Amino acid sequence: MENPIQIAQQALFVLVLGAAGYLLFKRGSFIRRNILLGKEVEQPGDKGARIRNTILIAFGQKKMFERPLAGIMHFTIYAGFLLINLEVLEIVLDGLLGTHRLFAGIFGDFYSFLINFFETIALLVVLACVAFLARRNIMRLPRFHKPEMKGWPTSDANIILIWEIVLMFALYTMNATDSILQSRGAEHYPVVGEFAISQSLIPLYQGLSNTVLIAVERTAWWMHIIGIMAFAVYITYSKHLHIFLAFPNTYFANLEAKGKMKNMDSVTNEVKLMMGLPAEEGNEEEEVGTFGAKDVQDLTWVNVLNAYSCTECGRCTSVCPANLTGKKLSPRKIMMDTRDRAEEIGKNIDQHGEGHDDGKALYGDYISKEELMACTSCNACVDACPINIDPLSIILDMRRYVAMEESGTPMEWNAMFQNIENNQAPWAFPPTDRFKWADEIKSVKS
Repeated sequence: MENPIQIAQQALFVLVLGAAGYLLFKRGSFIRRNILLGKEVEQPGDKGARIRNTILIAFGQKKMFERPLAGIMHFTIYAGFLLINLEVLEIVLDGLLGTHRLFAGIFGDFYSFLINFFETIALLVVLACVAFLARRNIMRLPRFHKPEMKGWPTSDANIILIWEIVLMFALYTMNATDSILQSRGAEHYPVVGEFAISQSLIPLYQGLSNTVLIAVERTAWWMHIIGIMAFAVYITYSKHLHIFLAFPNTYFANLEAKGKMKNMDSVTNEVKLMMGLPAEEGNEEEEVGTFGAKDVQDLTWVNVLNAYSCTECGRCTSVCPANLTGKKLSPRKIMMDTRDRAEEIGKNIDQHGEGHDDGKALYGDYISKEELMACTSCNACVDACPINIDPLSIILDMRRYVAMEESGTPMEWNAMFQNIENNQAPWAFPPTDRFKWADEIKSVKS
């Protein structure tokens, strides 16, 4: 006859797993819907190049290693997240099947090596998390303490790092108490060998009775697996959503030269027609509702995906020449604001239905003209991002709105625009005089 307590544990585990799965699905659907608020766009570039980028940049962390120390620590946590999932798989199967250390019977003597390997990885993860906490809170690196990082963004980063340390401690406690119960021949605790790191915790629990040890081991087991499930749900509300979205974000990243700016086809066609040139086929009938972007719906879905993928690491802002010279612009804030506005629109849709106007917009309520006008379009932020996020494309689209819908560009810009329209150059002289400077140089040399 099966143990009633074991049956109850299995039922509780299925309930917890089902609840976590439901919350993940619900939140995932919400995020997907929000990303698709953006307009359709076709990203040029072949699949082979995109897959290569995804492997090197998202999976291989290539751009992280441009700053070697941070790259190594980040890769340690990332590798630990991937590798320890094999032990998580065992825990999930044990919870569903009512077994204990299921893989010990499958892998045999190799099982002990696997657990020791996972424990070593877990220790490296703990050390990396401690180092990251020190960099943020003791060394106080400037890019982690910009104005946009006040409040929740700073707390979010610390919560995740502490959470990971607690999860690893629960793992070590589970293994240490399990080892003692193995040595005592306790029922349901098969002998699988010593564990490398958790052995050091055995003296803390050695004096406890078997009943108390089982209670501690089961508590640590539940803490570890529930903590992981809660972690999976939590990161969908956190900047750490990049754990999942870095892969599609890198795949759909722009593969064209960074200095190439995309023009609006409809405007390009109008200019060509004015100049007596043939317009592009297929775009003659294009209707333009808004020039540029005022709100999230005016951006592309790739822009919104970028926003949800942002790690808030601040590498973009730390190399932004406008920000470095005291301007208000922060590329990281642009991405955070875009994500926050998409969240707000998504909640409005859920509460009031499609088409609800809350009287707000990304431009004006979240991102100011001052920020947009400060951008030099240098692409330093795009180049610095570890997962190929493109803040500049959002800035340019919003600045296009300022110029073409509001006519709100600075006077100096307007003079330049007028010169380009009239003289095909930024300077106030006719096209026939454009090469006089060369004639003057020739006369000086002769």
